[in-house]
Amino acid sequence: MSWKTLRDSKTGSRGGASLAVLLTAWYTTASFALVAIGTGLLYFALADNLRKISEQSLLDEVEVCRALVLEQGGDSHPLHEEVEIDSAVRRYQKFYIRVIDGQGAASTTTPGMDRDLSESRVAAAAAQYGGIFRIASPNGAPYRAMVATVPRDAMGRDNWTLQVAVDLTQEQVVLGRQRVWVWTLLAAALILCPGIGFAIARRSTRPLREVAETARHIGSSTLNERIGAEGYPVEIRGLALAFNAMLERLEESFARMSRFSADIAHELRTPVNNIRGQAEVALARPRSPEEYVEVIASGLEESVRLSELIESLLFLARSESPGDHLKRTPEDIGRLLADLRDYYEVAATEAGVTMSSTAERDNIMAYVDRMLLLRALGNLVSNALAHCSTGDTIVLGALRQDEQIHIVVRDTGSGIPADALPRVFDRLYRADPARSRNSGGAGLGLAIVRQIIHLHGGEVEIASSPGQGTTVLVILPRSTAPRESPLPTAPIY
Repeated sequence: MSWKTLRDSKTGSRGGASLAVLLTAWYTTASFALVAIGTGLLYFALADNLRKISEQSLLDEVEVCRALVLEQGGDSHPLHEEVEIDSAVRRYQKFYIRVIDGQGAASTTTPGMDRDLSESRVAAAAAQYGGIFRIASPNGAPYRAMVATVPRDAMGRDNWTLQVAVDLTQEQVVLGRQRVWVWTLLAAALILCPGIGFAIARRSTRPLREVAETARHIGSSTLNERIGAEGYPVEIRGLALAFNAMLERLEESFARMSRFSADIAHELRTPVNNIRGQAEVALARPRSPEEYVEVIASGLEESVRLSELIESLLFLARSESPGDHLKRTPEDIGRLLADLRDYYEVAATEAGVTMSSTAERDNIMAYVDRMLLLRALGNLVSNALAHCSTGDTIVLGALRQDEQIHIVVRDTGSGIPADALPRVFDRLYRADPARSRNSGGAGLGLAIVRQIIHLHGGEVEIASSPGQGTTVLVILPRSTAPRESPLPTAPIY
């Protein structure tokens, strides 16, 4: 079993967990953690405040008893009243006080203290903990206690000892009630948070479901539909707009593919019909050997055109594959243009067209695929020759311009109409519908040029005016060439 299969089996679905469920889980966890931390902090703050209040009250009581002993003695009536009456009758903070003289005998004690907090029990706890300490009675009742010494004179003789404790029963009752509220609140949060979180998550993901529902109904025949992004949150609106942009690109691609398919069918139908018609005519009756040779030669010519058309279409299809790589080599662009001029010079001379190259000694080096670049530039020259008449000129040039290399093919031919310029690089498009397939080609030359230049990471631009000629600019990125000495960058086109 593969890891992906194991993962899918754990999630229960090949599509993973629901976004609403994940949001609910995160919301529940976060909100419950906040409630738990908040209530816990409040509980500990209350417990700490109650502790501080009881300790301060304990210190105050010790100071009162210390003052009474210092002023009126350890067996005075006010001290007996404070210890035996006032401290015992308090409802919420009951104090237990024991006054011990210098001989270790208890002179006065709050009623009930001997039963819960014996003298030895308090003394042992004070010796162990010191300061203010907690102590429990034999039956488990909690107290906070303190032992203080009261000297009778400046020499420290005849010391008296105070054992003071405050009952923490009411404090524990308050904390117990607070714990009940804390657990009740946590239980309510544990029940309510998932429900509220799921409702929020469902409401938040509703635009996503609407986008998915719209996308589910979009097919090849309904690519014109769009997702209405109005009223959506910013993130979902961005997703909807990106999806609409993708649909526009798909619609354009489908339309272009449909036109391309129709154009291919039209281009292939003519030569196939020619071959078929010639064969049917030849077979209609017996022919002489010369007639059969003529028919075969005509069929061969049509077959060559078909082969060239199919080869060009295959090249365009393969060049769009991201797995294709260029065979780059360092090339002198000026020398390459000179070779191209020499190759087409005979055809240009026959047509009465003058060809020249202006970059032969400029030493403009570039790392390119020589065969592909020659094919692209050759298509531009062939196209220029097809639109030139006797007396026209074709100029080939190249230069370095900032971070780019510019290659120019300029002619003084018939030019291209302005309305046709945006489509001249489309496949199977002819700027002049009156030109026949025999003289005007299949309309793939400029499409191949653009594809080859794009493979090199460059761009192609064209400018033309009817009767004034055409200029095609091939722009290659500077990264395709090594560093050379600076050259003049004056435009040559």
